[in-house]
Amino acid sequence: MSVLEALILGIVQGLTEFLPVSSSGHIELGKALLGTEAADDLLFTLIVHLATTLSILIVFRKDIWELFRNLFTFKWNEGNRYVSFILLSAVPIGVIGVLWKDEIEQLFEGRLLLVGCMLLVTGLMLLLSTLEREKPTGMTWWRAILIGLAQAIAIMPGISRSGMTISSALALGVSREEAARFSFLMVLLPIVGGSLLMLKDHWEEPATTQSENLPLLVGFIAAFLSGWLACQWMLRIVKKGKITWFSGYCFIVGTIAIGAALMN
Repeated sequence: MSVLEALILGIVQGLTEFLPVSSSGHIELGKALLGTEAADDLLFTLIVHLATTLSILIVFRKDIWELFRNLFTFKWNEGNRYVSFILLSAVPIGVIGVLWKDEIEQLFEGRLLLVGCMLLVTGLMLLLSTLEREKPTGMTWWRAILIGLAQAIAIMPGISRSGMTISSALALGVSREEAARFSFLMVLLPIVGGSLLMLKDHWEEPATTQSENLPLLVGFIAAFLSGWLACQWMLRIVKKGKITWFSGYCFIVGTIAIGAALMN
């Protein structure tokens, strides 16, 4: 992997991890445009995911610290209740990731047509986010599990995780601010779990397939900075109710991807 490829793919990963346009879909598109399989490098994928995780930890450092502080009081309080919602939301994607890991990986093998179709689904979901209720409320047990199911569906390349979870939360009556906050905090467990699985696979890979240090460093910095900016930007967009801005983008890119796949 060249430094330029690492820079481009790192920026793409950081931006699309938080903006509702599908990071997995754009990584597949980036591979097709660059004509490289570099994004399949396990170590590089692990590095950029850790970078985006770090950006979430920094943006939500106060919220995360408060949750940990409440957790270690060993008393049932509002903070521990919120942690239980996050844990509950991670169950669907955890089950799918463990039981169908190999089948999921096969979806990320240059399936440009699938990515294009799923981007259209993402665009539709973003339009449906306008169905948010007039009197929004907070999280509940059943809302947490339904949003978790939406996150599990977003494992498909081309379906945006943040788009699915935020749109679902808004449609279920969660307030805009809480929908964005819960969406970004709930992803920490799946990202950490996925990173551990990638680390396990990395140890099992021959050393000749691994990236050099400079591209890894460039990819990490690019993914972290772009992710940090995208996370903060997305929070402002959701609060203003402008998430549907991205639906048109998904429709356009999805249509282009479908066209390119059919021509090939």
